[in-house]
Amino acid sequence: MVLSQNLFYLKITTKMIPSRTYQAHQSRLTMVLFVLEMEWMLSTGQDKLFTWHCSETGERLGNYRTTACASCLQFDVETRHVFVGDYSGQVTILKLEQDNCSLITTFKGHTAGVTTLCWDPVQRLLFSGSSDHSIIMWDIGGRKGTALELQGHNDKIQSISYAHHSRQLISCSADGSIVVWNMDVERQETPEWLDSDSCQKCDQPFFWNFKQMWDSKKIGLRQHHCRKCGKAVCGKCSSKRSTIPLMGFEFEVRVCDSCYDTITDDQRAPTASFHDSKHNIIHVNFDPTRVWLLTSGTDKVLKLWDMTPVVS
Repeated sequence: MVLSQNLFYLKITTKMIPSRTYQAHQSRLTMVLFVLEMEWMLSTGQDKLFTWHCSETGERLGNYRTTACASCLQFDVETRHVFVGDYSGQVTILKLEQDNCSLITTFKGHTAGVTTLCWDPVQRLLFSGSSDHSIIMWDIGGRKGTALELQGHNDKIQSISYAHHSRQLISCSADGSIVVWNMDVERQETPEWLDSDSCQKCDQPFFWNFKQMWDSKKIGLRQHHCRKCGKAVCGKCSSKRSTIPLMGFEFEVRVCDSCYDTITDDQRAPTASFHDSKHNIIHVNFDPTRVWLLTSGTDKVLKLWDMTPVVS
């Protein structure tokens, strides 16, 4: 990536006057979105309400109460679906009509709040970033419920952008890293973690399995999980670490010894490139036309990046 410019101050010399005001919420707003095609104003607030207004008349068209305070919004004009991410880690899909709203579905894959959403209307993919440092790709268009996890950051995800023409995902984090993911590869879903009272490799009891500890006269072991197969294993049977890029693990993670032997060097080849922005990123905006990325950080500096060397 090439750093094009450093921008510091923008001075506005003309006075702006609001053309309309909307009383949308009873507490602080958390997100707003203007849908030009529908002449709608979408908003969420700390009162756990999602509302939408007519931008021309100011009339409130409806609202929906979410289970937790909403943090981010995305809207699909074709289907009139709105995607709402909240601080519990849940994503809610609503269907908006002119004067009513219906719940389509909810899904949860994050262990912390959703911080950002990105919707690709072409391939009908929804990407969610979270404070748990992970990104999840939800295959909405495939209607198979596929969810792919990406692990490549050490702090909360601040923004994600998708370049559908090259099938590359750009993610920015509070750790200062900018990661460009190649999504044009056949990725694998991460397995669900299995439950067991003993190691599924050596059958040694875990520390809460008092009966087996008593019967075998052995001290219980701590439970871990293999990131490749999902089995519950002890530390002795999962002494190895490996990257599994096709499963989204660009950093080394715990795997059981038998799975470690099956991972080839080709399968460890990275599917993402990592770049240091030299500041803790707070806000991001991506221009897909010129392939420019604008970042702002805690250092009070704006940086404009030319992404053409890494985004095809």
